[in-house]
Amino acid sequence: MEEGIRYKANDVVLYATHGVCEISEITEMDIRGTPCIYYVLKPLYYDNECTIFVPVNSETLTAKMRRLLSVNEIHALIGSMPDKNTIWIEDEALRNKSYEEILDGGDRTELIKLVKTLYFRQESKKSKNQSLRVTDKRFMKDAERMLYEEFAHVLRIEPKQVLPFIIEQIEAGEKQGQESEVSYIYGGGN
Repeated sequence: MEEGIRYKANDVVLYATHGVCEISEITEMDIRGTPCIYYVLKPLYYDNECTIFVPVNSETLTAKMRRLLSVNEIHALIGSMPDKNTIWIEDEALRNKSYEEILDGGDRTELIKLVKTLYFRQESKKSKNQSLRVTDKRFMKDAERMLYEEFAHVLRIEPKQVLPFIIEQIEAGEKQGQESEVSYIYGGGN
């Protein structure tokens, strides 16, 4: 095979907004008269009927392929969720551009900030009998899907079990934090 191949067949990666994908094969194809080596990706959850061909020599497209987080990285990310700031942007055009960049970039911390921001915005709107704009709903749904698929795959649970798992972990972390505080206050710490 060719130099520059970072992944191998059967590796599981995240690919852009397609979510968790398995590299079914790495193959050479002749498209438009030029032979090129491609990663052949099969989404495992969302849009799993499609096949994605990523040229190995395209830095732009291969940069959208990211390794999955480890179990420990997911737990650390969940533990940091309560501390993440929201990123609401009033200007709709700016907000759409910024949120699209977050989805395209795939940074999990930014995706969590996005979901948290839109969740709080949605709750605020509900209290006024209003709802999120359609584009904001789509951004929230896409960010949740990307996170939930990855978490589900790594943690070996179903995507629908991810939100209850996250809530359980945050509540356990808060409880543990409160117990540590009580221990410190009543003589457990110096």
